[in-house]
Amino acid sequence: MNISAKKQEPVQIRSILVIDDHPLYCDALASTLERLFKSRTVKKANSLQDGLRQVNSRLRPDLVILDLKLPDATGISGFMKVKNRLPDVPVLVISAESSDESVSALMSAGAAGFIPKDASVNVLQEALFEIREGLRFFPPGFTPTKRSAQSDLTSQEIAQKIADLTPQQNRIMKLICAGKPNKQIAYEMSLAEATVKAHITALLRRLNVSNRTQAAVMVKSVSLDGAPPIPEADARAMLS
Repeated sequence: MNISAKKQEPVQIRSILVIDDHPLYCDALASTLERLFKSRTVKKANSLQDGLRQVNSRLRPDLVILDLKLPDATGISGFMKVKNRLPDVPVLVISAESSDESVSALMSAGAAGFIPKDASVNVLQEALFEIREGLRFFPPGFTPTKRSAQSDLTSQEIAQKIADLTPQQNRIMKLICAGKPNKQIAYEMSLAEATVKAHITALLRRLNVSNRTQAAVMVKSVSLDGAPPIPEADARAMLS
């Protein structure tokens, strides 16, 4: 899939939804956006579920700014859920994991832009300006990775399968990837072991794999992990 900066229709940014599980960073980002856009509406959510709930109830944002690494999402599955819910709304992804492979996967999946979580406010301004003009924003120094169209399609299909998991199944899948046995998963989730086994059977069916190991390999193939979480003490300074 081509990830070139294809010109889109200009976007009027009147309302923005920020989804980030780091409260301090989320508050700082929202404050920065309010300063940049003056009277524009900026809503905040600290989880994917909360963000999607706001969209359901009372909000139709012109732009979503999404932290890639959320506790209730795996890899780019959170991004896919947002795009499924808001297919015509540009999504600007922010993440501490900013390898060329990660950026390429997200841009191929339809992200409007990507900025590293330690980017300056000037980079954020530039990204917002380009998105408003109908352009896609690539982070400074980004070099597209050479991936076949079939490879891109496979990554998106996997991410979509993960996005289709229920919140309970998604949490169980995270524990499976962490190497937890069924008994430990049942204890951590306060569920009967038989209930955990039923959830695992259902999620294996959704992912179209036959065992836990295959499921873990599939999920990790699109997890885009590799960067430590951003320290709280640095969050506000990054947007000052």
